[in-house]
Amino acid sequence: MLDKLTGTLDFQARALLLRSERQRTIASNIANVDTPGFVARDYKFGDALKGVMQGDKGYVVSTGQARTAAGHLPFSRIGELSHQGDPELGYSVQAQPNLDQNTVDLDRERANFVDNTVRYEAALRFINGQAKTMLTAIQGQ
Repeated sequence: MLDKLTGTLDFQARALLLRSERQRTIASNIANVDTPGFVARDYKFGDALKGVMQGDKGYVVSTGQARTAAGHLPFSRIGELSHQGDPELGYSVQAQPNLDQNTVDLDRERANFVDNTVRYEAALRFINGQAKTMLTAIQGQ
């Protein structure tokens, strides 16, 4: 019974985790816009959300990025348990070639960043609205 009440919140919470992970990935792309040879990364949000919803409760979203030198900071993982179907980060297709082999398109990354921010905010508002509705129903007002 309780899972029917919290099912929508669970969906939105998982979407929120994916949105925050995508925001971090896009921010990494923007931060490395001047790094020679850097390849922009991203993942398909819809496919990742389907994987999360079909997986078990311990589904983890990983960045897919590895430490290439001992001085690099480790990337954290979102979630509690590992799952075989982690969404894989894909490579962004370069719209215009650069001489330094950097594939970050700053205009596209900024647009993705803003779009993801708006969708993240919408998910937060939806969760807040659901919580207020539940609280009102519990209090009997």
